[in-house]
Amino acid sequence: MSFIRAVHGSAGAAATRHGDGASLSGGLRLLLAASAGVPVAALYYSQPMLGVIGASTGAADAVVGFLPTLTQLGYALGILLLTPLGDRFDRRRIILVKAALLSVALLLGGLAPDMSLLLVMSFAVGLTATVAQDIVPAAATLAPARERGKVVGTVMTGLLLGILLSRVVAGVVAEQFGWRAMFIIAAASVALIGVAAWRGLPRFQPTSTLSYGALLASLARLWRQHGALRRAALAQGLLSVGFSAFWSTLAVMLHGAPFHLGSAAAGAFGLAGAAGALGAPVAGRVADRFGPEVVTRLGAGLTAVSFATMFAAPWLEPNARLWLIGGSAIGFDLGVQMSLVAHQTIVFGIDAAARSRLNAVLFVGMFIGMSAGAASGSLVLARWGWMAVTVLATASALAALLVRLAPRARVAH
Repeated sequence: MSFIRAVHGSAGAAATRHGDGASLSGGLRLLLAASAGVPVAALYYSQPMLGVIGASTGAADAVVGFLPTLTQLGYALGILLLTPLGDRFDRRRIILVKAALLSVALLLGGLAPDMSLLLVMSFAVGLTATVAQDIVPAAATLAPARERGKVVGTVMTGLLLGILLSRVVAGVVAEQFGWRAMFIIAAASVALIGVAAWRGLPRFQPTSTLSYGALLASLARLWRQHGALRRAALAQGLLSVGFSAFWSTLAVMLHGAPFHLGSAAAGAFGLAGAAGALGAPVAGRVADRFGPEVVTRLGAGLTAVSFATMFAAPWLEPNARLWLIGGSAIGFDLGVQMSLVAHQTIVFGIDAAARSRLNAVLFVGMFIGMSAGAASGSLVLARWGWMAVTVLATASALAALLVRLAPRARVAH
């Protein structure tokens, strides 16, 4: 409760003056970062617990595998169908409603007597965890223009830390107390964030009077109208292809010769992504000072170089190869997150009245890239091996760099 009091006390005055040029208080920034990280972590809790859940419920592996699939599907649909509502209604109210529903979904998942209810709740968790995507445009609205990149970067740090730490926390809790305890703890943490948001966030004036159908239809109009949005979504989507191809095939590659490592080792590589989380605010500050265009190019270039370093893997001993892969993961995670923060800074500056919809379009493009990367990565690994995955990842990053380097007149209009 001290967290709630601290946030409420430091955020209250500053929050009511959003958009007038006043810097955000530290308490409000902490609230925004936590409000993004805690809900998005709910998307990944089930992944390290699938074996435990299957053994506990007696469900087949194929059925248990639908848990993360339905969660991700719910999240993707939520971004497309629910996130645009932030432009039509008070964003604070949307955040509070989604946080409450997410907490209930997690609690019911933890208490589910059978797999059928757990599957339904997994979809509901994904749908309502999109509250994290309401927080990002809220932060962009609250922040003065001169600090928008820095503030968005701070919020993205919270979101990324939620993703990175969720699997580690879930694995430890499930091993010590069971998978149901993890869902119940997650429900309580989201409820706590909801109370803090209720006390610390200001009300937001709606920026659109469009009906729900018109809001969704306007997504296509925004795509056609703003070349900067198309450019950002295409570049981030291409970066996501390589990112997803790497992470979706890493565990399979490590399981085989010459490593013969288990899933825990693959999960440990995910901690390398902490560099990306820590680098997000730095990328935001650089974007504020030198412009986000520069950061998108630096991020895409760093991603391409990091993937390309793995071409040296066949000539290294197994232990050295693992170090190379870990170093590459640090580099491309940082590059991808730098680009994401810069792209968000770009799209949030297009139209202040459509920030929720602009963010939705950007993330739909990103998720399309993620899905394409996972599918193509698995296919490439099965047919041509790990080096072919490296080629795919490097090529997609270079393509993103070309998008950012191409003259705007050709790509953006």
